[in-house]
Amino acid sequence: MNGLSKLPSEGLLLIGRIARPHGIRGQVVVNPETDFMEERFRTGQVLKVGPSERPHDYEIVEVRFHQGRPIVRLAGIETMNDAELLAGADVWLPESVVEPLPDRTFYRHDLIGCAVQDTRGTVLGSVTGVEGTLDRSYLVVDRYIMIPLVEGICVAVDIAARRVTVDPPEGLLDVNGPPA
Repeated sequence: MNGLSKLPSEGLLLIGRIARPHGIRGQVVVNPETDFMEERFRTGQVLKVGPSERPHDYEIVEVRFHQGRPIVRLAGIETMNDAELLAGADVWLPESVVEPLPDRTFYRHDLIGCAVQDTRGTVLGSVTGVEGTLDRSYLVVDRYIMIPLVEGICVAVDIAARRVTVDPPEGLLDVNGPPA
């Protein structure tokens, strides 16, 4: 139930970070920050690479996926030395080119900061992170409570009101309580 992280001031969505070069022909391995890798990393897609204040545009000329990560060749990056210069760089897409998310799916940046309350109105904290994959996501509440982001537990997500209402099964909050 999550998608991407966003840099709000620029309208850019963080979709990954370049981990390292791959091979001698300028390919790079990307650590993805999105659940929609095939849509975000496809031949012809123009990515913004580098710091959000001044990223450079690179078109994907070749892509394949290996062990859950995209390996991409970017136009203008021809050698291992070229690729090494990109190691550690953020990879962005403008929010305007990203398709709408499926129903009951949310961007990570929209969930972070939302107040979390139970069905009785007791505030449990606020979302400080979202972990996992699209089919197995967890809200991290105040850095120590892990709440599965599934229909039976997260009964309402109101992004506009910045609130998530949960109906945790018995014992979930006890197992995930604050450190003693």
